[in-house]
Amino acid sequence: MGEISAALSNVLNNENGHVVGGPRKSCWYEEEIDNDLRWCFALNSILHTGATQYQDIQLLDTKPFGKALVIDGKLQSAEIDEFIYHECLVHPPLLYHSNPRSIFIMGGGEGSTARELLRHKTVDKVVMCDIDEEVVEFCKSYLEVNKEAFSDPRLDLIINDARAELERREEHYDIIVGDLADPIEGGPCYQLYTKSFYEFIVKPRLNQGGIFVTQAGPAGIFSHTEVFSCIFNTLKQVFKYVVPYSAHIPSYADTWGWVMASDTPFVVSVDELDQRIKQRINGENRYLDGKTFTSASTLSKAVRNSLNNETHVYSEGNARFIYGHGRHNQAMT
Repeated sequence: MGEISAALSNVLNNENGHVVGGPRKSCWYEEEIDNDLRWCFALNSILHTGATQYQDIQLLDTKPFGKALVIDGKLQSAEIDEFIYHECLVHPPLLYHSNPRSIFIMGGGEGSTARELLRHKTVDKVVMCDIDEEVVEFCKSYLEVNKEAFSDPRLDLIINDARAELERREEHYDIIVGDLADPIEGGPCYQLYTKSFYEFIVKPRLNQGGIFVTQAGPAGIFSHTEVFSCIFNTLKQVFKYVVPYSAHIPSYADTWGWVMASDTPFVVSVDELDQRIKQRINGENRYLDGKTFTSASTLSKAVRNSLNNETHVYSEGNARFIYGHGRHNQAMT
């Protein structure tokens, strides 16, 4: 996605300043995806706008997608379709693990990742580590759907840098989840997508048979080369088995990607995945089942070829970013 640019707009002008298509009386959200590409939709209202020590934050009430959380000008999640992102991030690694009990979330401040993790009956403990306390408190106050997760006694909420927290802890985890902000220039998280971080911080904190999963940015036919392909290739340098997968998320206006990695092979069948869903997960998934994951992990020919030919390894000195800049938001009227 890109930076937030417009929130209040009454008319759309052409190059000569003339009104195109008549007046727009709605309030509109506009996000710049690229230099010559923008994504916009109508708003009912702007519920909150502000800045924390680390990030700019907005909560919007949108007409097509319900409440939407925007951080550093990027739409993070929307009420109507966030279940797609969070089910895809959480359930594949837990279902492929034989008995996931202990989980560490890097990021995840809005609480939706914790919510999905805590639906698993095998889970005893979830550590959620987010650097931005103001964002966490904001989401606890405004996002009703996650109130139960935040009050679950199995959740241990830590306010700290994820790297520092993993370094200082002696515990090991069955699953480590990267629910971090996208790697954008000037943002707080891009160092947590590097080979050195995966190799020396993440992997040593996994139990035997442990699985790491991360959100990996846009994964569309054109957008996947921004960061998805190099995150995949970077994890291939650290883990023996790496599975990229993707799904379309309407509010993102693109296909989104995740990458799952382990030193233990992923060998669970479609039928076994469905059986584990029934046995292990409280409630009904809205999006993910065995066949859906098979489809999600079957990438198009073009994307497969691109990932197979990717040579870039993510490092702090040789980072790739998706379009946009941390803390570089502006409003237009």
